[in-house]
Amino acid sequence: MSCLEIQKGICELSVVAWLLQSEPRPWKWVSTFLGSEELHSLFISLQPIKLDKGEERHIQFNPAYEKDLNSWVAEKTLNVEFMEHPHEEQITIRGEVHFPNLHILPKALDFGYLINGTEQVDCVAMTNCSPIPVHYHWSFQVNTIRLVREFVAQNNTSQIKHVIQILSQEFALSQHPHSRKGGLIGLAACSIALGKDSGLYLKELIEPVLTCFNDADSRLRYYACEALYNIVKVARGSVLPHFNVLFDGLSKLAADPDPNVKSGSELLDRLLKDIVTESNQFDLVGFIPLLRERIYSNNQYARQFIISWILVLESVPDINLLDYLPEILDGLFQILGDNNKEIRKMCEMALGEFLKEIKKNPSSVKFAEMANILVIHCQAADDLIQLTAMCWMREFIQLAGRVMLPYSSGILTAVLPCLSYDDRKKNIKEVANVCNQSLMKLVIPEDDEMDEAKQSIDIPKEPTPEESLSKPEAASSGSLDASGDSSNSSVFTVTSCERIQVTLNLDGIVQVLDCHLHDTSIGMMTRIAVLKWLYHLYIKTPRKMFRHTDSLFPILLRTLSDESDEVILKDLELLAEIASSPAGQTEEGHGPSDGPDVRPGPAELHIPARAGQLSSSSMKGLECSPSTPTMNSYFYKFMINLLKRFSSERKLLETRGAFIIRQLCLLLNAENIFHSMADILLREENLKFASTMVHTLNTILLTSSELFQLRNQLKDLKTPESRNLFCCLYRSWCHNPVTTVSLCFLTQNYKHAYDLIQKFGDLEVTVDFLTEVDKLVQLIECPIFTYLRLQLLDVKNNPYLIKALYGLLMLLPQSSAFQLLSHRLQCVPNPELMQTTDNTKPSTSFKRTTASNIDYTELLQHFEKVQNKHLEARHQRAGRAEQLDRRVVL
Repeated sequence: MSCLEIQKGICELSVVAWLLQSEPRPWKWVSTFLGSEELHSLFISLQPIKLDKGEERHIQFNPAYEKDLNSWVAEKTLNVEFMEHPHEEQITIRGEVHFPNLHILPKALDFGYLINGTEQVDCVAMTNCSPIPVHYHWSFQVNTIRLVREFVAQNNTSQIKHVIQILSQEFALSQHPHSRKGGLIGLAACSIALGKDSGLYLKELIEPVLTCFNDADSRLRYYACEALYNIVKVARGSVLPHFNVLFDGLSKLAADPDPNVKSGSELLDRLLKDIVTESNQFDLVGFIPLLRERIYSNNQYARQFIISWILVLESVPDINLLDYLPEILDGLFQILGDNNKEIRKMCEMALGEFLKEIKKNPSSVKFAEMANILVIHCQAADDLIQLTAMCWMREFIQLAGRVMLPYSSGILTAVLPCLSYDDRKKNIKEVANVCNQSLMKLVIPEDDEMDEAKQSIDIPKEPTPEESLSKPEAASSGSLDASGDSSNSSVFTVTSCERIQVTLNLDGIVQVLDCHLHDTSIGMMTRIAVLKWLYHLYIKTPRKMFRHTDSLFPILLRTLSDESDEVILKDLELLAEIASSPAGQTEEGHGPSDGPDVRPGPAELHIPARAGQLSSSSMKGLECSPSTPTMNSYFYKFMINLLKRFSSERKLLETRGAFIIRQLCLLLNAENIFHSMADILLREENLKFASTMVHTLNTILLTSSELFQLRNQLKDLKTPESRNLFCCLYRSWCHNPVTTVSLCFLTQNYKHAYDLIQKFGDLEVTVDFLTEVDKLVQLIECPIFTYLRLQLLDVKNNPYLIKALYGLLMLLPQSSAFQLLSHRLQCVPNPELMQTTDNTKPSTSFKRTTASNIDYTELLQHFEKVQNKHLEARHQRAGRAEQLDRRVVL
């Protein structure tokens, strides 16, 4: 404590004054009078100070005024105000306190990354900034390590916990950043000192470090990462019970914006992966919920961190991550769509490894739990996600077999649109096609059981509840149906007789197929695939499918107007199957009803011959059809609706009518088709359409190679069936006079043909009529009527043939057709033999005709009746047109 003499009374008079000092006040004054001293606690005098002659006043400096150990200086001004004089004095006073202080630069050392086995040297400049000598030594944390080791040697756990608590609460969790850094270093030192025993205190050591992971200071986060690295390195396998909190903290550091923190977390991450790989005590069950939560992170670094851990866990033989694949599969596909190419590649690799494992051990895979996940991602907009999901779906269908049947509707929703992709998505299209074909093969006839009992498949008995999904078995063979184009698919066999129920969701499948048919934007290949599916279902499960026929029928008919011939062909195949399937036979009053349109015709229709399709039991159902004696109840409904569609869409009739009917004649029995259509047209009220349709049917009958057998059947009329068919056709053909004559030519009814031509004189001859006669003449010159032209050589037995041809010649104007027919008739030999007498011996053809017991007179009367209706209809149309013209003129 230093003193300063500031005043001594030298005046003969006493001096009275005030002493004033500004804040703070590290000074005190001392009064010395007659050898005695007095220490005043306050520097500011509340009362005037009287200074007599010879009296001295001293100012004393208090160095304990500052409480820290830093050197400091106090310099103030002392004001002296006299009580009896206006003069003021100012005295400058200064005090200094010195401690042994050191100034160190830099204040912090950062060695960055150090490779094992290397060292790095850095320099620190220390300056003695005090006027007194300084003695020092380095201690760091050596004292902490020695202290903890002493406690370990003494087995003093309470003191160890106390040290850790102090380092945690007072330092690592302190508000001061430097204290937090020191606390982190101290905790790491404690872990090093504890060695093997650190596992007993891991919770206390780890928690404050993890708290510092969230610190706003990036340097502090780096220290925390470094401290945790040392703690984990010492504890090794003992940290596995705390793996979840470590993983959670690391997942956050992986996305840290500071590169140093991120690099430090990568070192810790590698160390933790090594520990997990070496250990067989990893708690996968407890880890999966955290992994499932973190896998949906959108940060690319966090995603990369997650994928790297999945790859590590998948590579460990003792860890069966495949059992928990349903928990993370959706997240993996989400990551597969990341914008970062490296992350996409890593995720693709992880999914590839999982798929390889699935192929090796299909019996332990929970296919059903992942089916809907794949369905969702098979519809992804990202090509890589969609292709990968589609490849997985292909393998699932081939490996799991009928286990996938309950998800068929969803699979079809995802797969069918892909079939119409162009070459830019060729790979996806090819895989989708394999999926579609493989799924179709899983539908078997047993799915159509009448009692609707749910189908079962044999599965292996699973050892644990978590592995509740069974091994599927192919329903018919007792082993998995792994057919398909994938060469890598494998088949696993059944080892147990435990059974689960696998049901074909037919309603859902039909709904999906129906929606795709109604969608006009879908591509041609998709529409073809939909029709193939419906056809396959009608083949495999006809009884169940016929419940949906009434709802499907309208769209199937509309599909006949499709622009693609391939689509129309598949549609016709499907409609033909519906019309001919025994399952469509009405029983006990159920089935479609056409009301008054149901034909009560007397003629018999025949089912087309299909090898191995109809059994004796199925034939019994056909005997009670309400429409025809031997066809199912949908055949006649199909014919009615087909003709209605032709009537409403004339363009369809003109462009595709012949094509559709010819294909139906191949798919069904041609006699049935012509028989039913003729019967329906007989009651057609639209006479113009009936005439046009008859003309179309007649052209098909006379020119199509598919109807060769039917023409031969009609040519001779030897059987009652052929004669019934002729009569049915004739009655409808009467809507068109020329087609009626051509039918008589086809059936060799030349006399009746001649009688019909004689009636043409009473008809209204129009340009259209003459055009049809012209076309008939052209037909006579075609190979179809070769036999007719040859019969011209036998004038004696075919006089009415020649008369009929001459009748046509007389109807024609002087045209090319007239010249053609005239030249043909000129080739007939011995014209004089054309004359016949009553005593002439009846010809063979006449005998055949009269023996057929056909009432040609009644047929001729019917022809006249129908033609009279047409005449009235034309007059009515002409009258309406004339009235319309008058209205326009007015």
